[in-house]
Amino acid sequence: MMATTDSPVFASLQQLVALQADARSLRMPAPRRLASPRQGGHLTTVRGRGMALAEVRPYQAGDDVRRIDWRITARRQQPHTKIYEEERERPVLLICDLGPTSFFASQGAYKQVRCAQAAALLAWLALSSGDQVGGVVFDGDTIDVIRPARRKKTVLRLLDALAGRQRHRAPDTGQFRSAAGALEEALTEARRIAHTGSRIFLLSDFANDTSHLSRQLGALAHHNSVTAIELTDPLDQQPPAGGRYAVRGAGDTLWFDAANPHLREAWRNRAESRQQQLEHLFRQTAVSYLSLATTEHPTTLLRSLTGQGGRLL
Repeated sequence: MMATTDSPVFASLQQLVALQADARSLRMPAPRRLASPRQGGHLTTVRGRGMALAEVRPYQAGDDVRRIDWRITARRQQPHTKIYEEERERPVLLICDLGPTSFFASQGAYKQVRCAQAAALLAWLALSSGDQVGGVVFDGDTIDVIRPARRKKTVLRLLDALAGRQRHRAPDTGQFRSAAGALEEALTEARRIAHTGSRIFLLSDFANDTSHLSRQLGALAHHNSVTAIELTDPLDQQPPAGGRYAVRGAGDTLWFDAANPHLREAWRNRAESRQQQLEHLFRQTAVSYLSLATTEHPTTLLRSLTGQGGRLL
């Protein structure tokens, strides 16, 4: 049975923990398990520690020192690690944008709630598959970095960050301005902690300028499988039905007439232009793209991301 959220505005830690039951409902009959308890249950071409050498690359924090290639290290005067093909667990990294613009929804639950729910489900699914789980959670002011690990304690730390970074009241205009560069900083942190071959999910409404993100996203997707999940609301695409509406502006309340044909056309044109720019960014950086609406529970979307045994594709 699908867990419910008491409030459409905020998802508590208790509610995110309860989504473990929803993750179980997404799991189909599991395939034959591998004999070794240190291995994951899915065959991949992910670069890991197996018998077939995939590449030799500069040493990264967290690499097994036993896999250092001493000949290349001596020749290049920099530590290098051997990377192998293997059947193993795949680290899952969740980059979660809980910035000021996520404190919004015209229908369903707020974007920050859908973001937290989707990330919690992804974390529980990954852990139940024997994969490492980690994340980067940011709200425009503060970033929480949780290094990937195959422990329930790590998932709970991630859920605690998701609950703690959500807002309980509307942000002021200064927070909107300060959040513009937060996504780029979060991607930098993700590159720092991501292991080669990770499954990375980027959850955001991408409301701020994304034109400067191609280098960071491209670098992240070069050695990892990256999926962007855009958090959307019906008002992102088209204006509300005809009538007068009040919105909060820069220190003041602004009124607009939604029946104005010029406003409606400009609204739709801006939404279309923004969507084209976003899709171009993802094509340019080889990032997969999905969307999650405020009107739908994330379990609907995640069914398309899970395979046999509930493993993330």
